Amino acid sequence: MKIAFVTDTGTGIHPDEWRKEGIYCVPLQIECDGVSYDEMVTITYDQYMENLHNKKMMKTSLPKLGHIEECFREIKEAGYDTVFCVPICRGLSGALDAMEMMAKQTGLEYIGVDCFVTAVVEAQLVRTAKRMYEQGKDIDTILKRLNEIIDTSDTILIFEDLQHMVRGGRLTPMAAALAGFLRIKPVLHLNRTTKGRVDVMAKVRTTRKAQETVIDVIKKAGANKDYTYILAHVDALENAKIYARRIEEAIQGAHVQIINLVSTVGVHTGLGCLALQIFNETVYNE
Repeated sequence: MKIAFVTDTGTGIHPDEWRKEGIYCVPLQIECDGVSYDEMVTITYDQYMENLHNKKMMKTSLPKLGHIEECFREIKEAGYDTVFCVPICRGLSGALDAMEMMAKQTGLEYIGVDCFVTAVVEAQLVRTAKRMYEQGKDIDTILKRLNEIIDTSDTILIFEDLQHMVRGGRLTPMAAALAGFLRIKPVLHLNRTTKGRVDVMAKVRTTRKAQETVIDVIKKAGANKDYTYILAHVDALENAKIYARRIEEAIQGAHVQIINLVSTVGVHTGLGCLALQIFNETVYNE
């Protein structure tokens, strides 16, 4: 069995950068003004951010089937017989099912992992799988390791722009007006327990309370110095720095890395969103 590892741009990493690591990557789609763009390839992060500031409606979708087919045919021609796929989760996209379908059509064996999220967790899982494979680990051992990491992961979002959710059809204008009047900050999350779908964690009145709520939740879940903490933001760097400092003060030994939220997620959250992603790679000793 010769395995090629495949992911998508939901990781926030350009396909060319993935190639340097020996991993194949297909772009998710961002649609704006009736045109579908390849994330990070034909629409840059700056262009996506400009669209957000100009309040242009954008939509996202799974990678084009033609792109997946082209990728898999290249993989087969390179002498691989199996694809190990870790794309954006099923709860957010049909990418995983599309990859399985195209693997069958191109005559490749298929192994797929639902990461129940996207972004840094997705990237870490595909890297871990490839590293373990190169170390000679069998597939069952690799899948066991990935699932143990997934079980420790959570992604928690604090929203700022409720009107963006209204424009995207995800919140009624009346609900948004009421939330604004009451100064409600929705705290949402997704992980294995939510089946990769965005679910409500809490409803609070202030950003500070939202952040304190998140910190309480992850501490009770066992988050400690061994966890990886990634705080992604949508043009809200100063707020992200304050939030990161609160996390580091509350959890001894924690170090929070601040990054930009991947564009295919930011399309749906709008400006000002703070997304905390945590996971523990030390839960299993090889």
